[in-house]
Amino acid sequence: MRIFTILGITLLLFSCSKDDEGSRNDSNGNKYNLEYTGLPKPNIAEDNKLTKNGVELGRRLFYEKTLSEDNSMSCASCHVQKDAFSDIRRFSEGVKGLPGKRQAMAVFNMAWNDNKFFWDGRANLLRDQSLLPIQDHLEMNETLDNVILKLKANADYVERFQDVFEDGEINSFNISLALEQFMNSIVSNNSKYDKFLQNKANLSASEERGRVLYFRAYDPLKPNQAFGNCIDCHGGANFENDSYMNNGLDTDEEMTDLGRGAVTERAVDRGTFKIPSLRNIELTPPYMHDGRFETLEEVIDHYNSGVKLSTTLNPTMLSLANEGSKMNEQDKKDLIAFLKTLTDYDLVTNPKYSDPFE
Repeated sequence: MRIFTILGITLLLFSCSKDDEGSRNDSNGNKYNLEYTGLPKPNIAEDNKLTKNGVELGRRLFYEKTLSEDNSMSCASCHVQKDAFSDIRRFSEGVKGLPGKRQAMAVFNMAWNDNKFFWDGRANLLRDQSLLPIQDHLEMNETLDNVILKLKANADYVERFQDVFEDGEINSFNISLALEQFMNSIVSNNSKYDKFLQNKANLSASEERGRVLYFRAYDPLKPNQAFGNCIDCHGGANFENDSYMNNGLDTDEEMTDLGRGAVTERAVDRGTFKIPSLRNIELTPPYMHDGRFETLEEVIDHYNSGVKLSTTLNPTMLSLANEGSKMNEQDKKDLIAFLKTLTDYDLVTNPKYSDPFE
């Protein structure tokens, strides 16, 4: 009997040690229940499972302006909830009033991305991405050492870090884990189209025609038929493919931003950028990595008649570059009508994602 008792205690200690790595386990009702109806199982790192305390700490850090050099900016300054956690300025301005070099990407449904982060994929994990804007001289222009000192001077943060992490430390790694938790908790899955798929809403005639265009591919047997084939790059439940592609914005000679190519230094990646989700696209202008298009009409005109040939142009773009998508003005209006059904108004008003300091 004694042998079995010792064995049982040993197994209990081992199981506790596995749960206690990183953030605290989900005992005592601390588990965060992520609601994601209509989306596949999310990609949550095993060493950073969501907890109520962890998500709340991350939310506070996301809106915390002391993470910037002059205490004037937070992550939320460039990822605004009412704008679907994007920035509707072409280029965000940092603490010194200097503009960034690319349009800020939206940060919802991050838990369904597993192929690196930023337009060029320079951050391997979401936690890595969370720290880079803090240190970027064009953005928050602060050092992680200074951020840690500021947070340690705040008794509330000292207590919260102790509640979330086993080591209780305020350090850059734990800051990144908390921010990752909050961003992974931001879910967009309640648009009109989501409700349509659940038989809870009907599409208008224009929205339905736009839906057909969105999913229709080029048919060589019907060469004059309008098509969108948007699904080739913006497919799946999150309307993206988590890949890097060249969508024909520039010729080789015009290319000033190499995108993924500047990170990998591979010729095949020149001018390729991460494919963003089309969820909430109505709320997140301007468009493309450099915000060159102000409206959805301009975006559709690009695919209809503006795709440019280059060495790394994605093969699916070739037919568009040669002949366009054959859309007339009514087709364009219909496609935009469908794209607007992807807007999730709950996302932009959900108090779970709002500024805790207001």
